[in-house]
Parts: sequence; structure tokens; C-alpha cells
Amino acid sequence: MSMDRRQFLKYSGIASILGFGASVASAANLITGKQLFPPQVDMNKEALLAKRWAMVVDMSKFKTDEDFQKTVTACHSIHNVPDFRTPGGSVDRKFEIKWIWKAPYERTFPGQENQYMSEHLKDMPFLVLCNHCTNPPCVRVCPTKATYKLKDGITMQDEHRCIGCRFCMAACPYGARSFNWIDPRRAANLDVSKGGKVNPEYPTRTRGVVEKCTFCTERLAVGKIPACVEAAPKGGLLFGDLEDPNSEVRKIVANQYTIRRKPDLGTSPAVYYVIKGGDHA
Repeated sequence: MSMDRRQFLKYSGIASILGFGASVASAANLITGKQLFPPQVDMNKEALLAKRWAMVVDMSKFKTDEDFQKTVTACHSIHNVPDFRTPGGSVDRKFEIKWIWKAPYERTFPGQENQYMSEHLKDMPFLVLCNHCTNPPCVRVCPTKATYKLKDGITMQDEHRCIGCRFCMAACPYGARSFNWIDPRRAANLDVSKGGKVNPEYPTRTRGVVEKCTFCTERLAVGKIPACVEAAPKGGLLFGDLEDPNSEVRKIVANQYTIRRKPDLGTSPAVYYVIKGGDHA
């Protein structure tokens, strides 16, 4: 985008007012309204469309740690999610970036446990991700509209507009957003000089921005389902149009008992969990 001196000074002034490391480019995007991230993919005739995208999670389909890992790895590798490790090889929680991950029942569904619940269920890991809420508090607090809603219900994150204020992280009740404290390209899995691999079809990020799951909008645009759904055990993750009475997700939500995370907050999550009898949920 070209600009004259007057435009440059205007955008620079906005960047100064916004603070938090806002760039001139971010300020310019705020004025022009351009959404630059994630990559702009032209919708073609094969694109998957919906009035309200939603996901159903059936944890009874996840039998082994490998089932979990394949699902997480599929998402993180395609989207160049950095994997920072300590010298000992464990995940460095201080710099951890996650789009989809495991969490125990009590952290996934706080306040929904009871004293008679089986220990198996209490200790069982659940897959969690951005809930793509109907009423997302993250969107309301973002000062630059870096996080916004699409007409199909997906909550997006434009990392070129993000100024790193982290208001969205404070507002999100699900911990679904991660902040890049250091250059994510330095992570071993992305640093080509250290044997890392980068997916050239999805942009890597920079220090000082927030990122999260986007329900794989770039894949939907070319007729592909989300990477996590594709990699998960059959029936483990189901994705479809909640407004379509004939879609699989709609039938499950309508005919089976499901729960959502923190429903009392009024955010109306679009991720549903199937709860079954026996020793699993």
C-alpha cells in the first residue's frame, strides 16, 4: 500500500496512540479496514459453505495418546505453530503456543463435576480449542478489530492488525489464545537452519501478536475440512453446518446429550461435547 507524507503521519500518530508496539502498517490497516491475515484465499466452486459452522467432539473415539497427538500435530504443522522446548526436551510453558490441546475434565468443564463422578472421567483428557462463540467477548474488546466474526460464525484473527495488547486473551474465558513472546520462527520445529520445516502455504507469525484456531478457513475455501477433523479418529471430531437440519453435527446436537464449556457465561460456544454413559464422556 502506497501513501503520501500526510497519510504516513496520520497512521504513525494512530500507532503512537494505540501503543503496545503497534506498527504503522497496523495503523494503516485499521484506517483502511483491510483484513490481511490469514492468507486471502479466493473462494472457488469447491469451497465448503455454511450458515453456522460448528464442531462436535466425541472423546470416546480417542483411545490412545497417539490419537490425540496425531490430531494436534495435524493442526500445528499445517499452521506453522511454534513448538518451544526446554533444554530437557519438555514443552516450555512460558512460551507455549497452542491452537488445539488436551486439558483435564475439571479445567475443560469447571463447575460441572460432582462428588460421585468417576475418577476415570475426572482424569480423562479432553481436546479443547477456540469455541468460535456466537457472542465472543474477545471480539468486543479488540481495539483494532484484529479479531472479528465471519458471517459463517467463525471467530477470526488478523495478525497483521494485532497490536499485542492481549485484551482478547484477558477476555477469552477458555484460554484459547496464545501470545508470541519471542520470534516464533526461532522455534526448533520452524527454524530451517536447525532442521525445522515450514508449511509455505500458511504464513509464519512474528513476535508480539496473538494467534489461535481459525477452524481452518483457508482449507474450507478450497473444499477441505479442518486438519484436526481429518486427522482425528473416525467420528472423534465432526464438523458441519449447525443451521442445516440434515448435517451430522445438527443431528447429534439435536438427538444426543451434549455439553459445552462454561455455558453460563452466555458466549454460546460452537463446540459441543458428546457425553455418554459408562467410563467415558
